[in-house]
Amino acid sequence: MSSSANAALLILRLALGATMLLHGIQKLTTTGIGGVQEMLAGLGVPLADVAGAALPFVEIVAGALLIVGLLTRVAAALLAIVSLGAMFTVHFTAGFFAQDGGYEFVLVLALIGIALVLTGGGRWAADALVRRPRTSRELRSERQTAARVA
Repeated sequence: MSSSANAALLILRLALGATMLLHGIQKLTTTGIGGVQEMLAGLGVPLADVAGAALPFVEIVAGALLIVGLLTRVAAALLAIVSLGAMFTVHFTAGFFAQDGGYEFVLVLALIGIALVLTGGGRWAADALVRRPRTSRELRSERQTAARVA
């Protein structure tokens, strides 16, 4: 993957990760877990008590994971689901434009999450450090094993 593609993935990870991390912190410090639970219950979200307690922590942990690029696909999937949930439960009836409370912003967040699920975090993510490249000897051994099985 080219350096510019890796830079683009870094920008996407940082944008989504920081945005969601800050939203999670805001939920804990401003709204509070009880307030999040009440909001979700008012929207008719099933298991609002559980979802309301978990949501800020999912946003904080998954956001932080994206910033460092660790478990990128899992973190991005969780944040895409959170964003789509917000889109359909809170923003959809207000139309597209964010200035009217619409889903424009959360749709962009969800799409960034989906893009990161599809691509991974890139070379400049902690995931790349965790994944050890296979040696030519390991690759040769794998090919020989596959040939014997076939």
